[in-house]
Amino acid sequence: MAGTMNVGTVEAAGDGGSVANGAATMGRTAIPPKFYRIGEVVSYSGVSRQTIHNYTTMGLLHENCWSPGGHRLYEEDVFVRLAIIAKMKAANKTLRDIREHFARQDGLEGAGDRSPQSG
Repeated sequence: MAGTMNVGTVEAAGDGGSVANGAATMGRTAIPPKFYRIGEVVSYSGVSRQTIHNYTTMGLLHENCWSPGGHRLYEEDVFVRLAIIAKMKAANKTLRDIREHFARQDGLEGAGDRSPQSG
């Protein structure tokens, strides 16, 4: 599973609401973290649907689950990862360099060397 956000627990002033491990609560009902369909990621990021698909296939982005209708769902951290990718590409880093960066960040040492062209 892709990394989950751990935001701790924050008590709202007197209303009984809190946020624990990415799930907010209002009274007794847990409000799940927001997942974004690929179209929403495209709209908010300006990155094309095909590029999101390619980055997902390469392992740079991770879909967290699928909707009952078959849509890929991404957590909010997808926008941070897209910003990192854009910054690294602007610094003339290769996709291999970017993949290795995320492999280290995600604690998957050596995962960046799985592509056929890394030989």
